[in-house]
Amino acid sequence: MAERELPSEPELARELAEFAAATSFATLPDDVVDSVRKRVLDVIGLCVAAHRLPTSAAVLEYVQDQGGRPQAHAIGGGAAVPAPLAALANGVLAHSLDYDDTHLPSVLHPSASVVPAALAAGERAGASGRGTIRAIAVGLEVCVRLGMAGYDARAGNSTFFEHGQHATSICGALGGAVAAGLQLGLDGDGLLDALGVAASMASGLIEANRTGGTVKRLHCGWAAHSAVTAAELVGRGFTGPPTVLEGRFGFFQAFLRGEYEPKEITEGLGSDWAVPGIFFKPYPANHFTHAAVDTAIALREQGLAADRVASLTLGVPAPVIRSIGRPIELKRAPETGYQAQFSGPYAVVAGLLGGGGLGVGLGDYTDELARDPYRRALMAKVDVVADDRATEIFPMQFPAVLTARDVDGREWRHEVPVNRGGPDRPVSDAELELKFRDNTRGRLSADAAAGTARRVRGLADLAGVGDLLRPLADFQDRDTKEETHG
Repeated sequence: MAERELPSEPELARELAEFAAATSFATLPDDVVDSVRKRVLDVIGLCVAAHRLPTSAAVLEYVQDQGGRPQAHAIGGGAAVPAPLAALANGVLAHSLDYDDTHLPSVLHPSASVVPAALAAGERAGASGRGTIRAIAVGLEVCVRLGMAGYDARAGNSTFFEHGQHATSICGALGGAVAAGLQLGLDGDGLLDALGVAASMASGLIEANRTGGTVKRLHCGWAAHSAVTAAELVGRGFTGPPTVLEGRFGFFQAFLRGEYEPKEITEGLGSDWAVPGIFFKPYPANHFTHAAVDTAIALREQGLAADRVASLTLGVPAPVIRSIGRPIELKRAPETGYQAQFSGPYAVVAGLLGGGGLGVGLGDYTDELARDPYRRALMAKVDVVADDRATEIFPMQFPAVLTARDVDGREWRHEVPVNRGGPDRPVSDAELELKFRDNTRGRLSADAAAGTARRVRGLADLAGVGDLLRPLADFQDRDTKEETHG
């Protein structure tokens, strides 16, 4: 029997590579450029803030122990290190506080991998600010489109997650590889190879979300490390398969068992940008809890006093209950600040009591507050239930409705259908700078923080991205209290 000729494959990776190579700073829409600048500032602030964590100290110590050529800087990490290791450290720092941006409905956190990869490769290559903005914009776009290709609209969930995979680090490795490749001067063929090589390095399991462990903090750092490593190896002659995405043994088959939407890769590529629509996080907690915080803030502002509460019922989309409402006994009694970040009852209490930052901040998610008897007494009054309207809206938003009954029998109710920080309810430039100052307080001086913000605002005019990173290599950590935010 004659062998049947197989139809030619579309080589989706080639389309992404050609899009990346054809995009210049001059062709980027203004809102994309503005969005990238804001994300760089957000990531830097998160990296500084994450220095309070023992896992941050561990990764910085690990990076310095490896030695190698001084090519790029880890934020707060001291002497320059090889670029892949700088990307590793900054990626770990950026994702460790669960305060980094989110794309919906893919539920990716794109900037925590792509920005560290682009900054590290850019510093090594002497890339300009404009080149860095271009690289980050394109890398974010590639990351989001890969994540959306794995989003199952019928199920309302990411197929990556259903398979136990962390889409953020998996797609971030490929998006970061494109960003790093652009910084290192790869052409379209080289970017195609970078995608092909990075796909063999992409990884991340989300079991830690369910049963514990700090390994999730490593995911975006490993993605950024893989991204820069892939781009560097391609620059030295390594190649990847052109059908790495849709091939019989390619990315979509390996991770998604062949269930993907190719139109999410190609439709509107180069004209319809996802980057400006990525949600900034106003609160340092799992994104499913944010609307819960907002509903509680609203009831407090309407006059509901915490010491007058008899019962609280938090209505959320049915699929998120397993993350923030079960087992309810544990969600009502988190032992650590990290556990509190994934607790619906704690989110309600934090919003009801009020806090720092943009409503609640890093100082409101500590181990001490998680175990505070007064907060636990309030959390014991919170039920987390499925709300039909919230379920209909999910996952385009993560809505919530909070119903309270006070000791006089009066009922209070507030609904938040749209998340703060996204295009339909954006945070302002001033609010993002407030978040940055809150994140860097106690580590960067006021002058150093203001200088960093000024350099990021003028990123397009920087001759070299190293001018942004070098001043952040060393800072005096004046907050020595060890905390375990997550």
